[in-house]
Amino acid sequence: MIVDEVKITVQAGHGGKGMVTFSKVKWALGPTGGNGGIGGNVYIEGVSDLGALRKFRFKKDYKAQDGENGKSGLHDGSNAEDFTLNVPVGTVCHNISLGRDIEITKVGQRELIAKGGKGGKGNWFFRSATNTSPIQAQPGLEGEYFEIFLELKMIADVGFIGLPNAGKSSMLNELTKANSKVANYAFTTLEPNLGTYYDLILADIPGLIEGASAGKGLGIKFLRHVERTKVLFHFVSAESEDPIKDYKTVRAELEAYNPALLEKTEYIFLSKSDEIEKKEITKIKAKFKKLKKTIIPISIIDPDSITAIKKILNDLIKEKTAI
Repeated sequence: MIVDEVKITVQAGHGGKGMVTFSKVKWALGPTGGNGGIGGNVYIEGVSDLGALRKFRFKKDYKAQDGENGKSGLHDGSNAEDFTLNVPVGTVCHNISLGRDIEITKVGQRELIAKGGKGGKGNWFFRSATNTSPIQAQPGLEGEYFEIFLELKMIADVGFIGLPNAGKSSMLNELTKANSKVANYAFTTLEPNLGTYYDLILADIPGLIEGASAGKGLGIKFLRHVERTKVLFHFVSAESEDPIKDYKTVRAELEAYNPALLEKTEYIFLSKSDEIEKKEITKIKAKFKKLKKTIIPISIIDPDSITAIKKILNDLIKEKTAI
């Protein structure tokens, strides 16, 4: 199961305390208290594992180590090690406390999200000609504490979209080694399923319905995944009473959510075409032609249609490799 949103808290380490101590050497009496170490920072770093947010489901609070307290003999405390949270590429880190967002778009991208506190000064720092034996030292500063909302917007090469039960999961399973749940009822896909076709990442987006952009059905939670896909494979079921209406319904929801989605490269497939007669397929193709759209009949039991889809995918691989 892909976890695509989670709320956590992060606490950077506190700075170590400055030390109050004096030399015990008879001819070198004076302050020798060292400074405290710096508290650990908290970072997020992009990784290729799209399931990396799973570990945040149960453990919600994360804290870096505190800096070490200052020592005697003018020895400063050690700085604490930084703490890193690994998140999938495509994650947006929303800092709820500050209202700031950080987007992770590359593997290895590392961003600071909470800064560790500075260490306090030891009493050696406060010595002066008029204060040769200072007894004051500073406490370390507190590390930053924030509420963080991590939201995964998957970056896939091809997104499978359409109304529920349009055959998207079946095709993903056919083209890849994915094992998506398939059944003859709506919303069998309750979360995005991923598969890889050679160098391409294919994402089966749960079925959209009318009103999805306003939160109906699986709603906006999954529309955001469509934003990150480069190419859309739009599946329209041949079993539908009105394939044109189905197509327009999904397109309208994409536009309502983000008009830029309509500008993505789109391939339209008439799925389950083996369930209807050829003359019905011809009628449907003619209706789409009036919209200046081309719809390609496909069926997972028809090797030729699978080959046609693979040809499109292979061309996309060539484009991706060239880029």
